[in-house]
Amino acid sequence: MLNTLVEKFKRQSKDDFKGRHFEAWLILQAVSWYLRYPLSYRNIEEMFLERGFEVDHSTLNRWTLAYAPQIEKRLRFFRKPHCGSIRIDETYIKIKGQWRYLYRAIGKHGNPVDFLLTAKRDLASAKRFFRKMLKDEPLLAPDRIGTDGAKTFPPAIKATEEEGLLRPNPVHRVAKHLQQGIESDHFRVKQNMPKVGCFQSFATARQTIKGFEAMLWLRKGFGFACDWTVREQNNLLARCLGLQQLNKA
Repeated sequence: MLNTLVEKFKRQSKDDFKGRHFEAWLILQAVSWYLRYPLSYRNIEEMFLERGFEVDHSTLNRWTLAYAPQIEKRLRFFRKPHCGSIRIDETYIKIKGQWRYLYRAIGKHGNPVDFLLTAKRDLASAKRFFRKMLKDEPLLAPDRIGTDGAKTFPPAIKATEEEGLLRPNPVHRVAKHLQQGIESDHFRVKQNMPKVGCFQSFATARQTIKGFEAMLWLRKGFGFACDWTVREQNNLLARCLGLQQLNKA
């Protein structure tokens, strides 16, 4: 399956970097650094300058907005079905000075399930998250769901069950200790977000967060039978974007 997916992505990727003034490996290296580590675009600009490459921080920003969604889309195929028990929670994201909401779900053992950035924290948003998480993912339909005490979750679960996207009579548990894992997971995806100021638009936040989430998926691994080192992670990332390797610098 891995080789089949890689060959498919290779065919799709032949025009991904067309028209760029820098080599594909350098672009992907910059984007992966930004999404993986708590670095600013100016930090990466300086890091490249040390290596003899002059890349403006605004160019790095454009690369991230262009390629982070592609990375997320392709790594999404490698997620594994969970054990049937998931944890769902929302966390706050500041966008243009206002708090918005990032719905996230992980499996009982921390495996990635899905995420959704929303402008509001209400029933409609909760329903939309369940629909996104389950509509095209029949292997990921859980029978046990852990949430916090938000009043929007019970009716959202009921509505999703009535749509046939959840198994009948899923167990819904509201327990603080069950949420500790996903609360820690929030920190792992938020630690790389802008430290100074905030996201300047909803679209920018949505595109960038896709990359942060995808890089966290990559770091967690997809159940491959090997030592899941940074080198192995970079090899898969490169192959998903049609490259033989990532780091040439």
